[in-house]
Formats: sequence, C-alpha cells, structure tokens
Amino acid sequence: MARALKVFCYSDGFHSWTVATTSRARALEAWGVKRDLFEDGAAVEAPDGPDREAALKAPGELIERGLSVDIGKVEKTRAPKAEKKRGPSAKDVARVELLEEELAELDAAQAGEIAALEARRAGLEQEAKALEKRQSKARDALKAKLKAARTRVSG
Repeated sequence: MARALKVFCYSDGFHSWTVATTSRARALEAWGVKRDLFEDGAAVEAPDGPDREAALKAPGELIERGLSVDIGKVEKTRAPKAEKKRGPSAKDVARVELLEEELAELDAAQAGEIAALEARRAGLEQEAKALEKRQSKARDALKAKLKAARTRVSG
C-alpha cells in the first residue's frame, strides 16, 4: 500500500518551495539540502493554499513561489543542484608542497644568519672585554705615575 502524500514547504526569504512527498527526508532530498530544515523550523508542513494544491497535483515536483524576487510568480522547478565539493587539484597540492619546501629552506637560511650574527656578537663582546681590561690597566698605570709625580711635587 502506497504511503499517503504530505505537503511540505520551505522558504529562504526570496522564494518559497513546496513539495508533495511521503516523508520529510524526501522533501529535504527534493529541495537538495542536507541540513534538517524541519529541526530548526525553516521547513514545515504546508498550510492550505494554492501552493499546496499545485504540489498535490504534481507529487515529487517542486512548486516555487517568488517572495522577494519574482513576487507572486508560481512555477514548477527543479531543486538547485548542490555543488559537489571536489578535492584539491594535483597542481594545487604540488604548489603547497613547493611552498612548504621553500619555507623550510628560508627557515634554515635565516637560522644560519642568526647563528652567524650571534657568533659575531659573542666575538665583539670578547673584544669589548679585552679592550676594557687593556684600557683599565693603562689608566691604572698612568694614575700610579701621576700619584708618584704629585708626591714629588708636593713633597
């Protein structure tokens, strides 16, 4: 025994789609959507009216009514085809791999530059310490000579 037809409608704000079918699942399939529009109240069982009558005359076919676009226009239509999501192309994958290699090479080169700069910095710090030590030693020697000279002058 064939199941009784029910009439369901859904609107996106621009158009209203009505379909006569045996179940909510088949209505969602006719509308071309995967999300359960009934769960959040976006789709409901159709009230009495011309769209319901048109849907019952053409079971399984969508009846489309313009709400904000083509206002009042009613016609039989097909569900919009859901775009099939394709994976990335081989060219895109190769491009990503090439860029990842370039990034790894850049990171290695920059790490080498930083290491060289750190080595130069360490060398400069050693040179600065040696300079400070030499200058301090020369200053102390000169101060000692100055002290001795002042003692002879004042003394």
